[in-house]
Amino acid sequence: MAVDLLDRKLLFVTGKGGVGKTTVAAALASLAADRGKKTLVCEVDAKGNLADFYETGPTRFEEREISPRLWAMSMDTEASLRQYLALQLKLPLVARVGPLAKMFDFVASAAPGVKEIVTVGKLCWEVRERHYDIVIVDAAASGHIVSQLAAPQAINELVQVGLVRQQTGWMLDILGDPLQTGLVIVAIPAEMPVSETLELRDRVAAETNVDLAAVVVNRVLPELFSRGEEDIFDQLEERPAAEFLDRALGGPARPLLDAARLTVTMRRSRTEHLERLRGAVDGKVPMLYVPYLFFRSHGLRATRQVAEALSAELGY
Repeated sequence: MAVDLLDRKLLFVTGKGGVGKTTVAAALASLAADRGKKTLVCEVDAKGNLADFYETGPTRFEEREISPRLWAMSMDTEASLRQYLALQLKLPLVARVGPLAKMFDFVASAAPGVKEIVTVGKLCWEVRERHYDIVIVDAAASGHIVSQLAAPQAINELVQVGLVRQQTGWMLDILGDPLQTGLVIVAIPAEMPVSETLELRDRVAAETNVDLAAVVVNRVLPELFSRGEEDIFDQLEERPAAEFLDRALGGPARPLLDAARLTVTMRRSRTEHLERLRGAVDGKVPMLYVPYLFFRSHGLRATRQVAEALSAELGY
């Protein structure tokens, strides 16, 4: 069954470092809030810079409303564990976990998936309790996201009975329901990001039960010149056209023509990678395109423009 991207309850946004993962996560959250949804955007990496995309103060584990209908937080493993102990195991809420935290680190080192499940469990719990209409996660980069998404299944296979088994059961139900949960992979039209996107798609399908909800292709260059206009470049470099252009510009026109040719070359190269990605991804998976934004730095203006581009792609 086809489901609108923002009608899901939990979206993990990932991608190779440097492709604009946080930009897209921030923009999707902004778009969801604008569409009237009570939205939580969560930054998994506590050292990240999600707050910069909204031009607001630093985010913390405690959710904070940063704009109408939009709350933001940063994941904190110890704080999440403390909350888990209080809510699930009914242990008193203390200022610091102390010895339990040290024991937790010890167990986490020996058993794969323990730390990851505290992170994923917090997000799934927000969905189960329906505190928000949608939770959008600025997740780990493509090299680490699979271990996070696969953590409940790993623990489920490791522990056959008891409370821990019960906890992973409902998490798996949420993560494996495509009507509730989806993964968004962000890529750019370049060789390595495209290769990593396809590799991640295969790993997610093989090692997790999470549905691939969409692929966002960021930094797509517009087609500025047609084939016929490209042919004119050569003519403009010949006399008397070149001399006329130099006089009109008050300086040499050659650098301008070189820049136009470079733009054409870059777009043509990126188009090849884009076609490869489009041909390899299942046609049922939405592929959304975000244009290259020529900004010196990210901020609220850039977040808004990316949100507008995604809104147009989603047909809102």
